[in-house]
Amino acid sequence: MLIRLGLVEQRHKAVLEVLGGASITDVARRYGVTRQTVHSWLRRYGSSGLAGLVSHSSRPTHCPHKMSPEVIARVLELRRAYPGWGPRTILHHLAREGVDPLPGRSSVYRCLVRHGLIDPQKRRRRREDYKRWERSRAMELWQMDVMGGVKLEDGSELKIVTGLDDHSRFCISASLVVRATARPVCEALAEALRRYGVPDQILTDNGKVFTSRFGPSHGEVLFDRICRENGIRHLLTAPFSPTTTGKVERFHKTVRKEFLAGKVFPSLEQAQAELDAWVKAYNHTRPHQGIGMASPVSRFAAAATTSSAPLLPQEGKECVQGEPVETHDLWARRKVSANGRIRLVGKNYTVGRFLAGELVEVEIGRDGLVNVYHRGVLVLTAARHHPIEGEAAALQRRPRGTGTPTKAGGKAVLRLVDSRGSVSFAGTIYRAGNPYALRQVEVRLVKDRVEIWLEGTLIRTHPARHDKEKEHGAFAVPGGRPGTKKAS
Repeated sequence: MLIRLGLVEQRHKAVLEVLGGASITDVARRYGVTRQTVHSWLRRYGSSGLAGLVSHSSRPTHCPHKMSPEVIARVLELRRAYPGWGPRTILHHLAREGVDPLPGRSSVYRCLVRHGLIDPQKRRRRREDYKRWERSRAMELWQMDVMGGVKLEDGSELKIVTGLDDHSRFCISASLVVRATARPVCEALAEALRRYGVPDQILTDNGKVFTSRFGPSHGEVLFDRICRENGIRHLLTAPFSPTTTGKVERFHKTVRKEFLAGKVFPSLEQAQAELDAWVKAYNHTRPHQGIGMASPVSRFAAAATTSSAPLLPQEGKECVQGEPVETHDLWARRKVSANGRIRLVGKNYTVGRFLAGELVEVEIGRDGLVNVYHRGVLVLTAARHHPIEGEAAALQRRPRGTGTPTKAGGKAVLRLVDSRGSVSFAGTIYRAGNPYALRQVEVRLVKDRVEIWLEGTLIRTHPARHDKEKEHGAFAVPGGRPGTKKAS
């Protein structure tokens, strides 16, 4: 008959064998345990008898670093008062209050999880895995962006034009706007410049209010104009690279978590007042983990206050894409030749072959520099090497080929630019440009050139490449080929 012994009985039997003279090594081998375990059974049997062989918990009876109930209560109180504070911020405040011994960050985290104040999440990438960068001083770089999510009682939603100093994390702009168009965004920038001065650089993403980099036109937007007139270098992120503006993006997360948190405001004025109060606390009292738990104002105040007053566009004057940039009295228009040059007062300036046939605006600065703009974008800066004598008179002449167009055969030939930015004339494709896709243009033949006009403005000139014998047929159908989509 097989008899199944209990755990205590097996241990008691092993102890009796050792007490009967058996070797501890042999007993440990037969019972499948270590020699140290057999020695432990002997000690417990000698001190407590058979009861000492019963299994008991290995949990220590005393934990010297365990959080006291008073500390736990304070941790929970801070978290409930400031729902946006994490374990590090709470631990920083406990240290300032003189709590001793100070618990560890993971202990505070587990305490918040146990009481349901934090949802446990999968551990993210380590901080060491990220490449961090920071400017060496305040006012060297600002990061600016636009965020939404501010809700009003009438169901509408407001935007916040945000700005952050890269070195100090000081919030330089938090302006609420109904629509984040060019004028409100630039007014927020102007207000920040008036209040804090002019930074060296501003970093933004590629939004249309900041740049026309990916827009239908390549002119200078108002934001770029303000930066240029104040000597600010405007930096743009690479496409699909939100981590480049990571500081202002992280600021958005803080705003949503600590300020918005499901709030609904009665009006824009009330929301702006509450946001201003929160930003003041953020800048002056709230410790920031990214700068060693210091307040942003402690770093920002150390910046040199040598910034000049900002130069802002005159009220009511917009910077229209495609218009010449007039910042000095002497300026002129020139047409780029086939070899990529323009001529000023008998001297040549190389602009670039990629602008051949295009009109450019030339600015003669009082500092001896010649600036060339194409549709509001600076394409060349060169030292003036033409003579000053007669400069003003020579610059007033009209660029060649930009006068009143000569109507071929006395008729205007209309064409519709296709989706690829081209038109067809006399069986030949001529390039108009992607910004003019699906728009109606006039095609005119002036001597040996084909000119493309839009609403009275010359937008492109090409050397004639078509068959001369097909010109009559082209002028015979001024509205386009019958049976196809016409420009009407």
